[in-house]
Amino acid sequence: MTSRKTSQTMKPATAAKKLNVYLPATPEEFREGVVSRDELNALQSDPPQWLQDLRRDGPHPRQVVAARLGVSLSGLARGGVTDPLTTEEITALKAEMPEWLQRERATQAEVRRKAARLKERDAGR
Repeated sequence: MTSRKTSQTMKPATAAKKLNVYLPATPEEFREGVVSRDELNALQSDPPQWLQDLRRDGPHPRQVVAARLGVSLSGLARGGVTDPLTTEEITALKAEMPEWLQRERATQAEVRRKAARLKERDAGR
């Protein structure tokens, strides 16, 4: 009795999250099917043109927008940004630097400083 190894699959939403892309912007054939672990690995190691374009130009999911702006997801929500943004829109926001973005970036910097200080303190124990 030998067991056949079956390929692990995931929903397109999970695969899009792992690829850091906005699911509604992906091609229909990606959204309609399931993605195997091997297909995901292939997409990560040798991304097709549509994936390269999405990663470069967007629209980007919220976690990518937050990372590119240097704020938390909560900070993004407090700033009123609830929709995915393109790279161009993110660049424009950085150039404009509204008050909420300055405030959230300062908050995020303080959180990082505090985390580094705690890590340093704990390493000394």
